[in-house]
Amino acid sequence: MRPWLLPLIALLLLSASPVHAQDLASTCQASSSYDVTLTPGGLLFDRPAPAPRRVLITHGSLRTDGVAVVLNAESQDRLALFERDARALVPRVRKVAQNGVEMAVQAVRAETAGLGLSAETRAEFDLRLDADANELRQRIARSQSSHDWQGDAVQQYANQVAADLLPLLAADLGQQAVNAALSGDLQTAASLRDRASALATELQPRLQQRMQALRPQIEALCPAIRRLAEWQQGVRGSNGQVLDLLQVGRQSGWQSAP
Repeated sequence: MRPWLLPLIALLLLSASPVHAQDLASTCQASSSYDVTLTPGGLLFDRPAPAPRRVLITHGSLRTDGVAVVLNAESQDRLALFERDARALVPRVRKVAQNGVEMAVQAVRAETAGLGLSAETRAEFDLRLDADANELRQRIARSQSSHDWQGDAVQQYANQVAADLLPLLAADLGQQAVNAALSGDLQTAASLRDRASALATELQPRLQQRMQALRPQIEALCPAIRRLAEWQQGVRGSNGQVLDLLQVGRQSGWQSAP
């Protein structure tokens, strides 16, 4: 089951603890068995199986697996409204995602401020954090498809960010431990070593807690998502099945005609 509509899954990538679009699914109870792509000519929904595997909505017209579907006037109007409102929702989703990036950067900086990092490490850390944040902002800005944010891609990016940032922190804490040991403070040295080894595990829940402040912005998207689900109601494909691209509070699929 794919959570719906682009890049909300990216919000915590910078903390190496991605918030998946399941947050959108759980908050708005919205999901889909399809991926969605914005094309110049319309909205394309695709999935591996079952049929229909490709659904294209263009200005009130409908094609399923390459076959044009004959629609009545009401269904054409509903699909036109569906496409209009879906396109209008995408910038709002992007804005929430970009706000999430800013919030994540602030959270990471706040959580690492008390680590006693050297000036050199802090400067390098901030430089890398800004670079990773800018890359993520650009990915969000240019994304046109939920294919860009599926699980493997998200996890790979999260691992990339973690590999870029966390070793810097761990190395600095390790050096602090060495310095403490050389000065004879073995207890502090041991504490710093433990902190370095548990750094990622300790940061994750604290960063997630800070990111809860984004939840009201996600909740504000729910009415528009519910409206999309309403626009698709009553629209049927060529085989008489009800169009069911987006589900709110239920399972996905194409429903059989009663």
